[in-house]
Amino acid sequence: MSENSWPENDSCNELEPIGIIAALPTSEESDDTTPDPFRGYRGRRRKAAAVLVVIWSGTIALHLVTWGYWLILGLTTLMGLHAVRFLFARPSDLPEPLSEQTQDYPFVSLMVSAKNEEAVVGNLAKMLCGLDYPSDRYEVWVIDDNSSDQTPVLLDRLAEEYSQLHVFHRPAGAGGGKSGALNQVFPMTQGEIVVVFDADAQVEPDFLRRVVPAFDRQQVGAVQVRKAIVQAEPDSQSKDANNFWVRGQMAEMALDAFIHQQRIAIGGIGELRGNGQFVRRKALEVCGGWNEETITDDLDLTIRLHLNQWDIDVITVPAVYEEGVTNAIALWHQRNRWAEGGYQRYLDYWQLLVRNRMGTRKSIDLVMFWVLQYVMPTAAIPDFLMAIVRNRPLLLSPVSALTLVLFLCSTFGGLRRIQRLRDSTDQRRLTLKGIDFSFMVALLQSLRGTLYMMHWLPIVSSTTARMSIRPKRLKWVKTVHRGMDGGEGL
Repeated sequence: MSENSWPENDSCNELEPIGIIAALPTSEESDDTTPDPFRGYRGRRRKAAAVLVVIWSGTIALHLVTWGYWLILGLTTLMGLHAVRFLFARPSDLPEPLSEQTQDYPFVSLMVSAKNEEAVVGNLAKMLCGLDYPSDRYEVWVIDDNSSDQTPVLLDRLAEEYSQLHVFHRPAGAGGGKSGALNQVFPMTQGEIVVVFDADAQVEPDFLRRVVPAFDRQQVGAVQVRKAIVQAEPDSQSKDANNFWVRGQMAEMALDAFIHQQRIAIGGIGELRGNGQFVRRKALEVCGGWNEETITDDLDLTIRLHLNQWDIDVITVPAVYEEGVTNAIALWHQRNRWAEGGYQRYLDYWQLLVRNRMGTRKSIDLVMFWVLQYVMPTAAIPDFLMAIVRNRPLLLSPVSALTLVLFLCSTFGGLRRIQRLRDSTDQRRLTLKGIDFSFMVALLQSLRGTLYMMHWLPIVSSTTARMSIRPKRLKWVKTVHRGMDGGEGL
């Protein structure tokens, strides 16, 4: 398996479909400078080190010049104006579900890559085969990625029971992780729209009928539904329902959906999240399928779709439910993988990004959130050290305060948006003696969620440093799913 890096490719035409570039062969990272038009993407560690040096040296330099604070204050003002516009934007309305009178249902292919998922894959397959969608207009493909437990036995048994269920068994040594599994089976699918689920996904029966209409706008290349934590749902009987990490993830998913809906509303980018992602077949083919040289295929595909001038919509309802991790160690490993995969895409596609191939509004949006998500946590360490050495306040405190306020408001906005979309039964649970406590509940959950989100600061700062220093082999890591023990929220 190749290192977690791609060769450089300076010879590709910036107007070519990104799929052509992403599909180029990869090789080990080396110092070879021989021109090669088929280098693909190489040198992540070198590029990460260069960015790290620029951020650290730039932060230190700003501490040493008299106008450094004013520069930061000016940057904060510009970002604040963008944040105000972001917070007050109105997202588009939810699409109307397909009705029983609809004559032409789009054909949909559902795909699941499963490795040692005996605890959950059986329930998922049954659930997907029982959706409220014409059975002759969708198919279910579950890919057994050389499981060593009872996953293949369960799937083969279910395939005999459900006609629309197809099972594909990958042999030992098949590479590419989840991306490789999806790429191998994709040519066998027929759907105009491809939907990807994780093995622990849970959805409502009308899931497809409510999301598919979002593709009526031809520019939409993909749709991501909101992810929700099953243990934190109101009807959950899970023993982890009040777990701090579970409740934090619940707020985080509300924050995530809100942020991307608001970004889309001002012309920015929406992002895919892997579980519950819908992709138009035509868009996926143009992008060259899923990238097997990244550890976060969804984030990588997000950038390639936008670079190819496709839009991504994000929908709050319906949601796809998944298990949340229940302890700090599991969260740390999972979020480190997310942070590294998110950073990889900037390193891999930076030349196309700086050429404004996405368009001005999307590029501005991407830069702002790159600064908030990666530059600020990375710069926090030299800022802290220089503040101690020079006995002065933190230089980046204005941007940090803006980030904190933005995340708190977005978490609250996301939770309130979900509350408003709940049915009347859920709303009554928040009412006591005629007084509606939903506002206060959302506020308290937002405060707890913002505290929980502080874990991203050490994760991102350590990830950007680690990627700059330590070579790393590409490795796909799966999250362990517990099934019934994780809680049944539906």
